[in-house]
Amino acid sequence: MDVSAAERAVTARHLRRVWALPGTVLGRSRWPAALDQRVHWHWNYWWQAHLLDTLVDAQLRAPSPARLALIRAFVRSVRLRNFGRWTNDYYDDIAWLGLALQRVAALGIDVGPALAAIDAQLLSGWTAATGGGIWWRRGDDFKNAPANGPAAIFHARSGNLARARAMTSWLTSTLVDPGSGLVWDGIRADTGELVKHIFTYCQGVYLGACLEVSLVDDAARTVRAVAEHLAPGGVIRGQGGGDGGLFAAILARYLALAARSLPGPEASVARSLVLTSAEACWSGAADTPEGPVFSAHWDRPAPWPLPEDAPERDLSVQVGGWMLLEAAATLKPA
Repeated sequence: MDVSAAERAVTARHLRRVWALPGTVLGRSRWPAALDQRVHWHWNYWWQAHLLDTLVDAQLRAPSPARLALIRAFVRSVRLRNFGRWTNDYYDDIAWLGLALQRVAALGIDVGPALAAIDAQLLSGWTAATGGGIWWRRGDDFKNAPANGPAAIFHARSGNLARARAMTSWLTSTLVDPGSGLVWDGIRADTGELVKHIFTYCQGVYLGACLEVSLVDDAARTVRAVAEHLAPGGVIRGQGGGDGGLFAAILARYLALAARSLPGPEASVARSLVLTSAEACWSGAADTPEGPVFSAHWDRPAPWPLPEDAPERDLSVQVGGWMLLEAAATLKPA
């Protein structure tokens, strides 16, 4: 595996200026880009958050003044493209950006106003409906793991452990299947209906929240459930392109954290899931003159040449592959 090659391929294909303005950069959502993607009209706010987070991974792995400057430009460009604001109506989106910006701050970049705006909006989303938790988006009646999981991690890392514990407790009591140990998607406040879809990233954000508030047994149970139900042959299950292109990688990020922090045998299980998935992802990547193209499903090779509608053209899929390799790199000896 060559995580540096992954970084070069994704950044070369997807990173471009915003509206041709000097000192700006965001990821184009598809490659090759259509006109609306070239001008970042469809820019996928939360995909950009994960791209930023993965740039931080790379900076921690191999510090570089050039990449640090790129990260600064990227942060400015998010606000520019969001028309001067840091937030939007989706609580999951802003939680993801908040997590990335917390790590950006640790690099010495001032993002205090952004973090304050995100923190305020996440706090405002909590209501007593369905017993607690925050909404998926403003004005909706749906509360889910994709919003509450990353928000709990964000609050824990901000020092608001009381809110982080409350959110994680709500997730455990409301959305964890007592039979399988897997995390369901969400609950509708108007009817109380549980939406029992199983997505890999729901497991990841719940696992991350449990780790942040030291719920070791719940975190270990989640690792076991993932290994049993969501990783055939030890490779984390893919969920296609679009938003699904990031789902497995989000799980891999928090499995890597579990591998480094959990006591007991679950740490080894988490480590194996990340490393086995990374080996499969790398060996299944298409070898092209522009660098590796990762498959949307790590247990099968990427098609090459790519069909017009291939999910592998999505930024989400390629950032997901790179994110997985960065996670694996944290588990290998220096």
